[in-house]
Amino acid sequence: MNALMRKHIDISIASNASSRRDAIVEIPMPKTSNQTAGNLRSAAKPPADPARMELANRLFFRLYQCANMLHKTGTRAVEAHGLTTQQWAVLGALSRPKVAGGMSVGALARYLLVSRQNLSGVLSRMERDGHLTTAPDPDDRRSRLVTMTDSGRHVWNAQAQPKINAFYEAALADFSTNDITHTVHYLLKLLDNMKRLDDEARGGSGDQDDAIAPSASK
Repeated sequence: MNALMRKHIDISIASNASSRRDAIVEIPMPKTSNQTAGNLRSAAKPPADPARMELANRLFFRLYQCANMLHKTGTRAVEAHGLTTQQWAVLGALSRPKVAGGMSVGALARYLLVSRQNLSGVLSRMERDGHLTTAPDPDDRRSRLVTMTDSGRHVWNAQAQPKINAFYEAALADFSTNDITHTVHYLLKLLDNMKRLDDEARGGSGDQDDAIAPSASK
């Protein structure tokens, strides 16, 4: 093979190798968006533990049953004084010393985790029965201030509270103080998680739509 032919072959081999390298470099790589990456991460999550989900189902179903029974048996405990569990919750919220001057409708709704619309009907009935009064807030004329009347305070302190305490004792039979403390601790954790879910779904809006439940008076 003469020198000219060898030179031609070397150039041809080098050209082919260069072409292959260029072909590899120029292959376009797909771009992954943040949303796609998030979907891939979600898809990569391990499946839910069946045993854990079974326990979760039992927990939330028991909570559902307890909420229904609380409304039923709680109303029975105070109905002799013309109250429902919804009105019990409102009086409990307004009885706290730190809100002795009253609460705005919005603040009361946020405290009870209810919507203003759901709360409005309850407040109207309680005002009709003389348990509370609503008036323009002197600090904000666009807002209405809800305060407990002397009649409402008497119903709460002298009539409802003894019945409510008896109801608590019966409902918490066989619960030690430690049992109650731990139950409150875990319910608060669960409540915080559900508030977070609600805030995310609403985009951070303040109104709530849950049914009124009896309120702590602290």
